[in-house]
Amino acid sequence: MNEESYLRRAAVNASLDLLRSRQVGPTVPLSDAIGRSESSRAEMRDCLRRAFASLNPRSAEIFALRHFEDFTNRQIAEALNMSQVLVAVTLHRTRRQLQKEIRSYFGGQS
Repeated sequence: MNEESYLRRAAVNASLDLLRSRQVGPTVPLSDAIGRSESSRAEMRDCLRRAFASLNPRSAEIFALRHFEDFTNRQIAEALNMSQVLVAVTLHRTRRQLQKEIRSYFGGQS
């Protein structure tokens, strides 16, 4: 691998990470967002089912391994024979897509 290309790409990625970290919007704990009633929980479950159904199968698999099975990005990359970078990018894009789906379901801004 060309060292100059590697360092250039590393600098670009570090810059993008910094920019992304500045764009993080406010978050609310899930329990605060849905309230305490059974109907709110049912509504949230329905929303999450729809949001997950909108994902492509590979993204859903990667998201589930990371957030439901507690795999590390490295473990996912090895299990699925892909790079850790692709795992990280897929997770980032999947989280963004899920956020948009959930916000649109509840009538918020995406």
